[in-house]
Amino acid sequence: MRYLITGGAGFIGSNITDELVRRGHDVVVLDDLSSGRDSNLAGIRSKIDLRIASITDLAAVQSACQKVDYVIHLAARTSVPRSVKDPLETNRVNIDGTLNVLVAARDAKVHRFVYAASSSAYGETPTLPKVETMPSEPISPYGVTKYVGELYAQVFGRVYGLENASVRYFNVFGPRQDPTSQYSGVLSRFMLALIEGKSPTVYGDGEQSRDFTYIDNVVDETLRACEAQGASGRVFNGGTGVRITLNQVLKMLEKISGQKIQAQYDPPRKGDILHSQADISLARKILGYEPKVNFEEGIERTWAWYTANYQQK
Repeated sequence: MRYLITGGAGFIGSNITDELVRRGHDVVVLDDLSSGRDSNLAGIRSKIDLRIASITDLAAVQSACQKVDYVIHLAARTSVPRSVKDPLETNRVNIDGTLNVLVAARDAKVHRFVYAASSSAYGETPTLPKVETMPSEPISPYGVTKYVGELYAQVFGRVYGLENASVRYFNVFGPRQDPTSQYSGVLSRFMLALIEGKSPTVYGDGEQSRDFTYIDNVVDETLRACEAQGASGRVFNGGTGVRITLNQVLKMLEKISGQKIQAQYDPPRKGDILHSQADISLARKILGYEPKVNFEEGIERTWAWYTANYQQK
């Protein structure tokens, strides 16, 4: 099979690309390297077709889609704070760009379009865990754009017959997540701070909780969404069903690193939600998905990767 991975040089995308290559598939990666890194693909560079271009370039997307069986659309302008700062650019990439990928997938008659959706679509609803049937009430421009992508995918299914599935990722973490960006995931920034002997920054009181999901689980669920019968037209939560507070994370990192952590607590950021937890019943039923790596094992693996890759920097 031939896959197109948009954003395939990024954290999640490169891990999915690795797994597809390991399984013996042909892979086209489309990435403008604005946040992804070609170094993430160094080990498989000779085995993939890397196209350096933006999803906002329709012609480039159409070219990359030729003779493709499955499209996994990950490319996006990520980060809630960045979307609050610059909603126009987030809209241009995440909505206009997604529409380009959908049009190209439709025209290329791909088997299925799988969309990397986001738990930010739920917004600050107090009900936990989050179930896919709940109303979507995003509280940030980023959340709006990711939700619109789901709607567009489903409409392309109804209007054009394009098979589609969306996986709402919950706080994915693991090797290759860039810790140097202020917009990166909180766990990667915590780890880099510890490696550099600095105090990790927590926005809020640290009692906010997240369904932190190790990268291997997300890769597995996303690839299941490509082929599972009964998945088309549906949205699936991509989490573990377990939530952990940031203060609990810091305690675990103390144990793993052997360091005493004195965190710096700053005011909460606009657009950030307090609690997030996935109900994964639907993904279990339709996709046969079951998280393989729990949080404790995932954070140990991630810490080992960061200390190996950032210790000397």
